Amino acid sequence: MFLTSRVKECDMDKTTVQLLCPECAKDWQVSPDELPAPADMFHCPNCHASHRTAEFMRTDRDLQTLKQLG
Repeated sequence: MFLTSRVKECDMDKTTVQLLCPECAKDWQVSPDELPAPADMFHCPNCHASHRTAEFMRTDRDLQTLKQLG
């Protein structure tokens, strides 16, 4: 029982990174494990612009989080 509640608690604290499309300015958050590597191509879900994933990171801290956890 303790293990089950601990797992649920961890899910609520999931790390996210903030993204900002360099073309359409859409901003959103996603888990780093759902993104390609920083140097790989990524496509905006809004306007479908294609750039390196690193170019979508809103801040340097988001980029560092992606590099560490992605």
